[in-house]
Amino acid sequence: MRIALALAASLMATAAMAAPPSRDGEIRDPDTRAWWHMTEALSGDDMEGRDVASPGYDRAARLVADRFAKAGLKPAGDNGTWFQEVPLHEVAVTRASFALTRPDGTTAPLKFLHQISIRATEDAPASLEAPLTFRGYCSAADLTDVSGKIAVCFNTKRKGLTTSAQRVAAAQAAGAVGIVQVDDPGFTIEPYRWPAAYARTITFADAKASPTIPAMTLSPEGFAAMIAGSGHVAAEILKAGGDKQPLAAFDIPSRLSLSLTLERRDYTSKNILGVLPGTDPKLAAEHLVLSAHLDGYGYGEPVDGDSLYNGALDDAAYVALLVRLAERQAGKGYGRSVLFAAFTGEEKGLLGANWFVRHPTVPVDSLAANINLDQLRPLFPLKILTALAVDDTTLGASARKVAKAMEIEIRPDQEPERGLLTRADHWPFMGIGVPAIGFIFGFDPGTEAEARYREWYRVRYHRPQDDLTQPMDFEAAKTFNGFFYGLTAEVANDPARPGWTPGSPLAPKP
Repeated sequence: MRIALALAASLMATAAMAAPPSRDGEIRDPDTRAWWHMTEALSGDDMEGRDVASPGYDRAARLVADRFAKAGLKPAGDNGTWFQEVPLHEVAVTRASFALTRPDGTTAPLKFLHQISIRATEDAPASLEAPLTFRGYCSAADLTDVSGKIAVCFNTKRKGLTTSAQRVAAAQAAGAVGIVQVDDPGFTIEPYRWPAAYARTITFADAKASPTIPAMTLSPEGFAAMIAGSGHVAAEILKAGGDKQPLAAFDIPSRLSLSLTLERRDYTSKNILGVLPGTDPKLAAEHLVLSAHLDGYGYGEPVDGDSLYNGALDDAAYVALLVRLAERQAGKGYGRSVLFAAFTGEEKGLLGANWFVRHPTVPVDSLAANINLDQLRPLFPLKILTALAVDDTTLGASARKVAKAMEIEIRPDQEPERGLLTRADHWPFMGIGVPAIGFIFGFDPGTEAEARYREWYRVRYHRPQDDLTQPMDFEAAKTFNGFFYGLTAEVANDPARPGWTPGSPLAPKP
C-alpha cells in the first residue's frame, strides 16, 4: 500500500510539474476564465493533440459530450447518441529516404519532412528513380518533353498562376513520372512551414481515389541542393517566381531517387453533436448550426524539441466556446433550434463537416445557417473582424449589426489568395446551399496587430508552439466571445430565415 501511495504521489507530482502555469491572473472576466479553463482541458498534454481517432481525441470527444449533456443539450448524433461515426481510411508514410545522384556518381540526401515531403496515396511507389527537369509554373505549355522525368515546379498560391492541382494534372497528362513543387519563400502572408509534421492522407473509407503521379513538396533549401551544378541560382529563380516573372525551363543534372514504406489502416472518428431545442413554434423546426473542429495534429516531427502539437487556438479554444455558450444557455433556448457541432477531421480535409452535410442527423432542409469558429487568434485588441463570404448571405448584415453595437468593424477578406474561405468547416455547408460565415481577427497593414498575426502564422500555426503558454490577449477573447454570443442570438431569434444575397457567385444555382 505504501509503495502504491508513493507511486501515486510521484505521478501526481510529475503531472503538476508538466502542467502549464495557471493564467487566471491574466483574466479578469469570469466568463472568459471559464472559457479558458475548457480550452486548457481540451489542449493540455494529456489530450495528446487530439489527432483524428486517437485515444486523446476520444477523451476530448467524451469530455465535450459530457459538458453538452450537463448544459442540457439533447443528443443529436447516430441512434440517439452524442456521436456521429465517420468511417475513414488512412495511408501514412512511415519511413522514407530521398537522395540526389550527381553526374559524378556521388549522392546527397534530402531530409524527409525537413527538406522534402510526399503526398501519401494508395498508389505511391515503393521506389522511384528518374531525371529531373525544372519547368517553371508547370502549366500545360511548360511541360513539353517531360515523359519519364520528374517535373520540378514553382509552388505558388499567387493569383493568376497555376494551382497545385493544375500543376499535378498537367504533369501527369504530359507523361511525367512525378512532380516536385518548390515552396515560394516570398509568400509571407502565410509562410510555408518546415518541418512538416508527418506525411499522411486520410479520406472517407469509401472514397475512390484516381491514380496519380507521386506529388512531392520541396523547401527552398532543398531546391538549392537539387539544382546545384545546373548553372542556375535557386534564390534568383524563387524571387522571380514570387514576382510572377517568366521562369526559364532547364534540365537538372542530378537524378532523384526515393524509397517509401507505407502503412494503411481503417477506423472511425467521431463528430460530437448536440441540440438546444428552439422555443418559437414557427422557428423551432429550423436549425442554426454552430461549429468548430475538435481534431488537431497530435504527435509529429519535433520543432525546437517539442513533438506534441497541442492545437490550443486551432481549434480547441473554439470548441470550448461552443461548450461555454451551451452552458450559458442552460435552461433557456432561442427561437430556432441550435445544433452544436464539434467536427472531426478538419485538418485532414474538412472530413467531419463533409460527412455531416452528406449524412445529416437532422432534416437537411432544416439547416438554416452555419456559424463556424476557426482561424480566430485573440493576439491583439479586437477592433476589426474579417468575415468570410460577408457579402454573399444575409449573415453578413447580421454580423455587421452586432459588431456595430460593439464598435467592431467588419471587413471582407483582404487576402483571398490564401483560400481561407474554402479551408474551414463552413465551406461544406455552403456547398449544399446553406448560408454560412466564418471570422478572422483583422488588422491594418503595418501595425503591431499585423506583426503579431504574422508571427503566429510563422511560428505557431500547425506547430507545437500553438499551446497554452503562447501570448494571448484575453480582453480580445472576451470581446469576440461576446460578439459570438450576440450573433448567435441575432440569427437564432430572427423571424427571417438567413438567405443568399442576389447575384452572389457562391449562391446555389437554380
